Amino acid sequence: MISISAVIITFNEERNIARCIESIKEVVDDIVVVDSYSKDKTKEICLSYGVRFVEHIFEGHIEQKNWAITQAKYPHILSLDADEALDSTLKNAILEVKNNWQADGYEMNRLTNYCGHWIRHCGWYPDTKLRLWDARKGSWGGTNPHDKFELHDKNSKIIHLKGDILHYSYYSLSDHYKQVEYFTTILAKAQYEKGKKAPIFTLLLSPIVKFMKDYILKKGFLDGKVGFRICRISAFATYTKYKKLRRLIQTGGVSFTK
Repeated sequence: MISISAVIITFNEERNIARCIESIKEVVDDIVVVDSYSKDKTKEICLSYGVRFVEHIFEGHIEQKNWAITQAKYPHILSLDADEALDSTLKNAILEVKNNWQADGYEMNRLTNYCGHWIRHCGWYPDTKLRLWDARKGSWGGTNPHDKFELHDKNSKIIHLKGDILHYSYYSLSDHYKQVEYFTTILAKAQYEKGKKAPIFTLLLSPIVKFMKDYILKKGFLDGKVGFRICRISAFATYTKYKKLRRLIQTGGVSFTK
């Protein structure tokens, strides 16, 4: 049987972290929380569970998660965000993997809870994530804040596990808009640094395309009023991202004004 380290990064996650730890404490052999100096009770809650709690300055989602890997006791790692938890089916699947590790990495679906509603469309499900892997064979990449773990070998063996990561994303509409503001600033900065452009037709058309794709093609309408709200805000986020990118281009990267 192999040993697994669970790695979680946190910042002000007092309302989520206990649920996350509870869902993995009987599945993994080591839990390390890398915290970027929370101001709430995150540290107190983590220590009450006896997990290893390490504080480290936040330099970006990708950077923080790659550094967090170095704090794990074991190379086989389960990575979760603080607002995520394993359902019972996924717990059992991971326990079976511990007894018979056969791949370089294991992927799983993520089911999101939005203001009390489980969302199964809108492009939000199955939202497959690679979250269990041999850390010696890859690293975190992507574009902040949308990080993803990437295995170095293109021929790496990946197996899909049954069950879901339960993602408790937003508790209120204001939470969603705050996240849009936060993420679009990071995305605009990352795209500016990569030399991306934002012509006016992209600013105007991309939100429409985003809405139609999520609401019609990805069947967001099947999630009712909540689905419409999610698709509308996703379109707004697309518009906001390009608006911020245009502002950065105009000011030479000086301003992050909305």
